Amino acid sequence: MTGDLGTTQILLDLLALDGDNEARTDEDIFVGQTPTQNRNRVFGGQVLAQSIMAATRTVDEARVVHSLHGYFLRPGDPNQNITFGVQRLRDGRSFSARRVHAYQNGEPILSMIASFQEPSEGLEHHDPMPIEAPDPESLPTTADLVGHLNHPVAKEWAFERPFDVRHVTEPIYLAGDKNQVADSAVWLRTTSAMPDDLALHRAALAYASDYVLLEPILRAHGLAWVHPGLSIASLDHAMWWHQDFRVDQWLLYVLHSPSASSARGLGTGQFFNRDGQLVATVAQEGMIRLPEFGKK
Repeated sequence: MTGDLGTTQILLDLLALDGDNEARTDEDIFVGQTPTQNRNRVFGGQVLAQSIMAATRTVDEARVVHSLHGYFLRPGDPNQNITFGVQRLRDGRSFSARRVHAYQNGEPILSMIASFQEPSEGLEHHDPMPIEAPDPESLPTTADLVGHLNHPVAKEWAFERPFDVRHVTEPIYLAGDKNQVADSAVWLRTTSAMPDDLALHRAALAYASDYVLLEPILRAHGLAWVHPGLSIASLDHAMWWHQDFRVDQWLLYVLHSPSASSARGLGTGQFFNRDGQLVATVAQEGMIRLPEFGKK
């Protein structure tokens, strides 16, 4: 696989946390960094992925994360490091549970519980891939769509993301979806090859899951990402990993929003590999405010 090794290295660097054994109380302490960016808050997917890696460092290497449930409590400051405190809640015969708090300035910005499991045999079934998507190689890149814009955020999306994201449904970067349907789909993979580390691939998918998870809410109302005064923030995040996969190989991310109300919207998503196998499921509620509704 060829691609931009630089942007993938940014992802690997932020997932390589520093440990501090001397700082341990009832928590294992790790420190994560944030790459230089144009946003005024830390990307939520980054905090999720780093929290997973912090928790992973405290469990037996045979056990991999299979679910997480987390709440975003405060916006993260991109100019500060993030401290991760991992509490070892339980180690059973085949499952381990960990609570992770991500801290800045002594206050939690994310609170998460994750569960890890040793590989086991059992019943198997999964949803089929719900759409027939064109090959990702035939679709335009984000750089093709917004790389020409003279705006720092557009440049970041186009050239600095560690993932290549290609829309199956019409992109809504600059214009809303005229069909106003609460569904979306993208292909995605890292811009270059990743190490053969299952934990890294699962954490990286959590990172990428936050990119477009709330996009179907905007689509349902014909809104674009550039809608004047639009304010979006993730409130919580839940994720389940079903099968092994590689994030440096194309995954189809199929998204839907079942509801929006009270300045909140719910987004759900499923990840499928190119063989049509469901590898992960995700859900997130987000705050979505528009100036035409006012702040209540």
